[in-house]
Amino acid sequence: MEERALARRAAPEDRAVVAEIITLSFKDDPLWSWALARPDGTTDHVDAYWRLFLEGPLRFDDTWLTSGREATAVWIPPGGVELTVELEAKVEAFIVEQLGPKAELFFELVARFDEAHPKDVEHAYLSLLGTHPAQRGKGRGMSLLLENLELLDEQGTPAYLESSNPANDDRYASVGFEKIGAFSAPGGGPVVTTMWRSPGARRARSAG
Repeated sequence: MEERALARRAAPEDRAVVAEIITLSFKDDPLWSWALARPDGTTDHVDAYWRLFLEGPLRFDDTWLTSGREATAVWIPPGGVELTVELEAKVEAFIVEQLGPKAELFFELVARFDEAHPKDVEHAYLSLLGTHPAQRGKGRGMSLLLENLELLDEQGTPAYLESSNPANDDRYASVGFEKIGAFSAPGGGPVVTTMWRSPGARRARSAG
């Protein structure tokens, strides 16, 4: 029997915890550790980046935490966008300041994300899923994701994500996501896999 994460929606007072989990869980991610590193390889600005970026998704009531705050799932609801125009400008200015000549690679990466993102069907978008490194290996992140997907199934809502780490592709497939495409980061950077999940996909697979 799968252990339930007892998911709850993140409250305003949880914002620092969400940012900490995302910062630490993506520290060694193949894509984001590459994309956010300065030309000299330093990364002391990354925490500030995630705190700024998360102001966008956290304006929705669709960020979730496990009961013990071990893992978080950051969703964008159907029809929503990650960043407001104002916040996007702040993020761009931050990237230019911190990454210098590497900023253009970052902006091209963002453009490739946008180009790959499905636009013909409204869906819930899993922007980020992370587990605190001290809690890895317990299945908390995937349990949280599964609980979120059960709610989406009840609503008849499809889901979309980009996998920035190939090690996670099979995990996403195990809960009903299917690969629909892939793109490479600019400048010979890592590969990103795009994945889609139809409502009830996991139950349909299990029944088969």
